[in-house]
Order: sequence, then C-alpha cells, then structure tokens
Amino acid sequence: MKALTRKQFAIKTIAACAIFAGVTATFGVANAQTKLKWAHVYETSEPYHKWSVWAGEEFKKRTNGKYEIQVFPASSLGKESDINQGLQLGTVDIILTGASFASNSYPRLAVSYYPFTFRDADHVIKYGKSDVFKELTEGYKKATGNTVTALTYYGARHATSNKLFKNCDEMKGIKMRVPDSPAYTALPRACGANPTPIAFAEVYLALQNGTVDAQENPLPTIEAKKFYEVQKNIILTGHIADALLTVIAPSLWGKLSPAEQKILSDVTQEAAVNATNDIRKREGELVEEFKKKGNNVVTVDRADFQQRVLKAITFESMKLDKKDWDRVVNIK
Repeated sequence: MKALTRKQFAIKTIAACAIFAGVTATFGVANAQTKLKWAHVYETSEPYHKWSVWAGEEFKKRTNGKYEIQVFPASSLGKESDINQGLQLGTVDIILTGASFASNSYPRLAVSYYPFTFRDADHVIKYGKSDVFKELTEGYKKATGNTVTALTYYGARHATSNKLFKNCDEMKGIKMRVPDSPAYTALPRACGANPTPIAFAEVYLALQNGTVDAQENPLPTIEAKKFYEVQKNIILTGHIADALLTVIAPSLWGKLSPAEQKILSDVTQEAAVNATNDIRKREGELVEEFKKKGNNVVTVDRADFQQRVLKAITFESMKLDKKDWDRVVNIK
C-alpha cells in the first residue's frame, strides 16, 4: 500500500473525526429524547384519541423535544384492566381510563358510578374541580403511586337493546354487556337483568352474534363503535354520567422535574377540556341522527329506574361510602 503523505494523513484524520463527532451528536440527541407510551381503548375517530395525540405533541413542543409520546388507541396495548395494570408494571406511561377501573385499587374512587349520581354534564365537570375529587384522587395516589392530572367528560350512558324495554321490570332476564368492573352492574342487577362483562373491543361481535342482548354506553360511543348497526332500540336511561381520568405512571411522574410535571398537567387538562366540548356537542346531535338511521330512540322515566337502584343496591355492596356520594350529589 502506498504510504500517505503527512498532508493526506491529516486530511483523513480530520474527516474521520468529523464523522465520529456527527455520529456521537446524533446518538446523543436520540438518547436525550425519552419516548413515552400513552394507551387507551377508544377508536382513532373519537375525540379522546385526537386530543391525546394533540397533548403528546404539545408536551414534546413545550419540553423542547425532550419527550416524545406515542398514543396507542383501540386496545392495542390491552383491554382497560390491562393498561391500568401496565401503570404499575411500567409497560405504559400514561392512560385514559374510567374511574371505575382505577377504583379496583381504591374503591372510593368509584363513587361517581353509582347510578343517577350526576344531574348533567356540568355537574360532572364541577365534580372534576371539586375538593371531594381532589381528596379521592389523592387517596388513589397514596394507594397506587399513580397521579391523576385531568378529568374528561365521557357522556351519559344509555342502553341499547334488540329487545325493547321502557322500565325496570321489562329488563328482567336481558343479558346486558357491561365493562368488566363492578360499578357498571348496579342498574342491570337492580332491574333483574344479567350483567355480562365483555372486553370493549369484543362488544360489537357479541351483540351481532347474540352472545348478549344489550349493552350500555354514551351516544358518541354507540356511534363510534357502530353499535347502532346491530341494535334496534336506543333507550335513554342516562343512568351514569361517565368520565375518563388521565393517569400518569409513578415511574414517569417521579422522573419529571416540577416544571415538566406542570407542563404535563397543563396539556392533559387542556386536552380534557377540548375533548369534553367535542363530546357534549356530539351528544346533542345524535338523537336525531340515530332516528334518521332508523333506530328506535326511546325516552323513559329515569326517576323510576333511580328508585329501583336505590332500593336494591346498597353503597356498602359497591364498597362505597355514602358520605362521599352525598358530597358529590350536593356539588352546585
């Protein structure tokens, strides 16, 4: 091999150093960026997903690219009980979940799921800003290490069924799909129906093939999941005004600086407000749209259902404290 001149050697050495420096810089940037997983069970068409993605982008922007959040929708990282467990296992960093699932670790948190607790969406939103909500989420954090940063209105839950019912007695014997959480069983149990837990991703098929006769969800979810295609009747029971919590894993929250914790709280709260507004708007439009699609939309006497639940389902049986419920009901 021909010997290099001193000048050629110097040029090659400088070039090699430049390449090494570039690789090191690139590797450093990659290492500096922390990738986070945000999981939920909702469709990409739903506001929860859209605003979760927005919050992830905002968090990246407001932390100057230090964190990148990937949102995993539609149960792609597991059903709701799985992603709740994932917070403890470190397999997810952030989730959207119903308080009913979070309450498996801290039962008092499920107080908002006792049927007919809330008057309307405004009541739910006020609850999310209340002292009782703060107290309950702090109790949940002590029990699990998980931090709740925001509450999003999910909608008033109504029933759909191929067998029409207009009162509690007519629900007797109906096999109704409910989420796999005790909080959702109160209404069907009080009315003599058979609550049947089925994972969210499997509900459409279960309704289609007759595994269950009915299910219950807010109108925007009935639309997004296309349950109206396989259910004739939409019964406006409005038995639970539901909400989702944005929950941060202790493994993530503990490594954020106070400034980063505030940024994450801010963006998740802003996302919650925007998703809430979208859901409320869509709720107001869907009754007429379902009628146009040919569904039979039925109004019922909600007070009759409520009285049956109050008589049949004790707070103690749901591991709830009635003092918590009284405080929630009396929020003005």
